[in-house]
Amino acid sequence: MFLTAPTANQISDRQISQDSIPLDLFAAIADLKKELNAVILAHYYQDPDLQDIADYIGDSLGLSQAAADCQADTIVFLGVHFMAETAKILNPNKLVLLPDLDAGCSLADSCPADRFAEFKAAHPDHLVISYINCSADIKALSDIICTSSNAVAIVNQIPKDQPIIFAPDRNLGRYVSEQTGRDLLLWDGACIVHEIFSERKLVELKISHPQADIIAHPECEANVLRHADYIGSTTGLLKYVQSSDRQEFIVVTESGVIHQMQKATPLKKFIPAPPTSNCACNECPYMRLNTLEKVYLAMKRRSPEIIMDESIRQAALKPMLKMLEMSK
Repeated sequence: MFLTAPTANQISDRQISQDSIPLDLFAAIADLKKELNAVILAHYYQDPDLQDIADYIGDSLGLSQAAADCQADTIVFLGVHFMAETAKILNPNKLVLLPDLDAGCSLADSCPADRFAEFKAAHPDHLVISYINCSADIKALSDIICTSSNAVAIVNQIPKDQPIIFAPDRNLGRYVSEQTGRDLLLWDGACIVHEIFSERKLVELKISHPQADIIAHPECEANVLRHADYIGSTTGLLKYVQSSDRQEFIVVTESGVIHQMQKATPLKKFIPAPPTSNCACNECPYMRLNTLEKVYLAMKRRSPEIIMDESIRQAALKPMLKMLEMSK
């Protein structure tokens, strides 16, 4: 269940004049951070400017762990709504701000709670493991949450005679099934960014860059993953390029992570994998809705705030804590 701050605040944000925005947004945000005793958490897929103001940058697992350990009074989440919801699940008494409430997730939207509840009810003997890229309502229907970093390890900890539903990403579920040898019952969901990569263009790019390693996120389709030299979470991809002797990499995930790759290894070359069309489809349109201006406004107005029904939060908390426990 995703609730928002009062509509009046949202409308006034859209109507606010440019004169109300400070010229030095970095300094203004830093001042507000002190005033609010706030921590800024950002996903790797955010714009570079937003990554650069963050106190912590990470993938879904790292961000969950950072949120669980948070000592600040306010969490400003630079990501999409399921991530901000996760922070609220773990920090019910903190103010959790999301700069743009329209920053949703195609993968989370592909798994409506009512339909998933029916799917789960049709398989009562199955344990439900849900990828963290889902709504609080789906988390509340789950037994264990996982991320792309720990999904294989978590499934490997489940007794082999226990049937498992894996939701909502069919591509990650297929990859986990291959890695674990488990026959997972998959929900048919997917991420629009990770399904848009062109196998033909990827092969052509590899031909023109024969010394480049192809590195890919497991949310990509099987025909793309079969060309990868390394498959891993965003954090895994970042660690791989830092440890590899290769000097060129074709990056098959949301291109925002390249900012951190370039900062960590400035002498290496990173090439974003091409989508099927000529659009910038390897950039998540939802992630990119957050901007410095919106971060400033959200902190100044203490809105939009993530508010959650306590019964949903409590139900969603159990599988989240189970994941954190199994990931130690």
